[in-house]
Amino acid sequence: MIDSTAEPFGADLAPDDFVQAAMRWHFSPATGSPFWVKRAARLDFDPLTDIRTWADLDRFPDVSEEWRDVPVDELVPVGIDRGGWDFQVFDSGGTTGRPKRIVESRSRRNGVLWVSEVLAEHGIPGEDEGHWLHIGPTGPHIVGRSVGLLAQLRRTFCHYIDFDPRWVKKAVKEGLRDEAGRYVRHILAQAQDVLSTQPVSVLFATPPVLEALAADEKLLDLVQRKVRGIIWAGTSVSPETLRAFEEEIFPNTPVVGLYGNTMMGIAPQRPGGPEGLDTGAGGEGCVFVPFHPFSRVTVVDPDNPVVPVGYGERGQARISLVTRDLLLPWTLERDSVIRVEPTSRYPQDGLADVQPLTVDGGSSVVEGVY
Repeated sequence: MIDSTAEPFGADLAPDDFVQAAMRWHFSPATGSPFWVKRAARLDFDPLTDIRTWADLDRFPDVSEEWRDVPVDELVPVGIDRGGWDFQVFDSGGTTGRPKRIVESRSRRNGVLWVSEVLAEHGIPGEDEGHWLHIGPTGPHIVGRSVGLLAQLRRTFCHYIDFDPRWVKKAVKEGLRDEAGRYVRHILAQAQDVLSTQPVSVLFATPPVLEALAADEKLLDLVQRKVRGIIWAGTSVSPETLRAFEEEIFPNTPVVGLYGNTMMGIAPQRPGGPEGLDTGAGGEGCVFVPFHPFSRVTVVDPDNPVVPVGYGERGQARISLVTRDLLLPWTLERDSVIRVEPTSRYPQDGLADVQPLTVDGGSSVVEGVY
């Protein structure tokens, strides 16, 4: 049995070596998951010999649809010693239909460690600087655990106000916007109670919740007086609304965005400065960067999703996740983004101005409140 504490491939490897080590781990019967070891027999290539580079991952089919139904036990690599087994299962948000499910042990937690460092550069409060308040989904969604881990790294408490994004999306799709609004007010009433009684210094919320909060005079006053760091994620936000958050509503508080989902993990906003917020000709002010090299986002032509768009151009997000715990060679996301040049400090392409992708018939994906 493989040492469960050992990493079979790490960020210190050259890109091609990283990919080849990942193929050996996920497709060797002694270490790979039952899903991938069995799935290899149905491929028209041999991952152990034919996949040598990141570009070669294009040869795989998009298997994420199968993760709506596959028993999650089959996704766990057998090379991870059951004595150190600490896997959990998480669902996607269900925006595109029935939820997909992933398994996770420590790979996403490693990503959270890195995200914590990035947030510190933005000025998000650290150890002994107050509690966190998470207004968003918890189980079965992974975001609640991730925010809790970020608070835990600062040796502080995380308060949770849970909501069900699937219910709100369903209400919006059915035209029940008054019901969705009532649900948001229910969430904000709970937030007011926590903010009134606890030393909260960091707030995590989605843009629609932040907008509703800003419209509530008493709640806005509480946040402006107590909170010293705001993290937003979960839905898109217009440049105008984001500017209002940063400059008018919360001018004395760092406002930091996170982009991500169950399939790819978290891509935090790049910090400013010559090695961070270097957006090139596009001039986009909020640029997200995935966790290098385990999570990659390629911005592609929606009509030809194997062809990347140029820097400064808009395209569809295509994600790849290559970790010890899970392999997703690629899948297309329902997100439209602008491709931004990397920097020496952040060597992956950046992503800016995330919007719901317009689908057939000219309609957009319903985001709801998450």
